[in-house]
Amino acid sequence: MSGGVDSSVAAALLIEQGYEVIGVTMKTYEFDDVGGNDLNEASCCGLGAVNDARLVASSLGIPHYVVDFREAFGQKVIGNFVEEYLNGRTPNPCVICNREIKWGELLRKAESLGADRIATGHYARVWFDDARNRYVVARGRSVEKDQSYALWALSQVALSKTLFPLGELTKPKVRSMAAELGLRTAMKQESYEICFVPDDRYDRFLNERVPDLQQRVNGGEIVFDGKVVGHHQGYPFYTVGQRKGIGAYGKKMYVTEINHERNTVSIGPDDALFRRSLIATGANWMGGDPAQGTLSVQAKVRYKDDATPATVVVDSNERFRLTFDEPKRAITPGQSVVLYDGEVVVGGGVIQTVLD
Repeated sequence: MSGGVDSSVAAALLIEQGYEVIGVTMKTYEFDDVGGNDLNEASCCGLGAVNDARLVASSLGIPHYVVDFREAFGQKVIGNFVEEYLNGRTPNPCVICNREIKWGELLRKAESLGADRIATGHYARVWFDDARNRYVVARGRSVEKDQSYALWALSQVALSKTLFPLGELTKPKVRSMAAELGLRTAMKQESYEICFVPDDRYDRFLNERVPDLQQRVNGGEIVFDGKVVGHHQGYPFYTVGQRKGIGAYGKKMYVTEINHERNTVSIGPDDALFRRSLIATGANWMGGDPAQGTLSVQAKVRYKDDATPATVVVDSNERFRLTFDEPKRAITPGQSVVLYDGEVVVGGGVIQTVLD
């Protein structure tokens, strides 16, 4: 229970369905350690959020626990976040948190408490697919809120112990149900930033985490068509598709590539952002381990992306090459590419290299 409306209603629905429910809130970091919002702890994992979760649990008549995952979260999520930026990639910490913390540390804690399942407020669905003989994740019924993209890395063991009570619902319906139940979180505002960067200032966060970062990366070259046209403030502070902070060149220019070894940021016009092919690693095949060969899928390269037709060439269980039928804008190393067969997630991986 994060202290938001979604997990609050998820708990209420489970009680209504006859489950014995325990509310658990994860403590994943200290505000003093991450900075940027020291005087406002109302967002995820702050004191206000913990208090909201505790009061909702009390109103529902269920026990509530706070579990301390700060060490694991710092090593596995924040550590990965910093490392990826230093390697010139743009990470997706929610994917790592889901795999390592929610369906890693939390699942182990749930089992130690005698719980058979864990449930969250994600807008997604999970079931056992008889045809595939395995558990699968599918899109939530709410197109606007579907969160299946961030769940591609979950294991079969994790999925077998997972419930998504909100999978068939829309956000307005969830808020309406919360209001009918008199839950204090019914109209609570959503938070869209990365939870441990509450001011959405990645540059501040990285500079505070890596004290000598400015000395290492400031003043590198901005390159256009093979020519140096300016200097940047540090490659970790840029991402593919970005316009801000690269200077004026008489027309709109965007970051097209980041090279951390050379400390360069390449730029180009909008049409230079469109690519068709990528290589992904760290693959997880929810739809079943594929034989080496080709697969026809629909694929997304970011949370708000539309899934479009693509062909996957499987190199191994860990690595694949994907080519879109039509060019995709701003494919970004470090982000996830998620593969769908209709509504069902069949696999995914982390984008390592963008090709033609």
